[in-house]
Amino acid sequence: MATITISLPDAMKDWIEAQAATGRFGNSSDVVLDLIRREQIRSEKIAAMNRMVEEGLASGISDLTVEEVLEEARRKALARASGASV
Repeated sequence: MATITISLPDAMKDWIEAQAATGRFGNSSDVVLDLIRREQIRSEKIAAMNRMVEEGLASGISDLTVEEVLEEARRKALARASGASV
């Protein structure tokens, strides 16, 4: 595993050490690793959401009414819940 040295304000250092002291983490490094992992997951979710938004925008405007769109969504959800293919 690689090592990196960073400078933190005292308040952040104290917070990290307090988190490690709770027993949830083995040490301060584990706290920082957890924060980085969570940020990676958050960033991946945001990127996936942005891709879906772009796909939606690129798909154009539907000719269906709101009621038809909702009915189709309900039908697909029921099919998924029952294990049937959509």
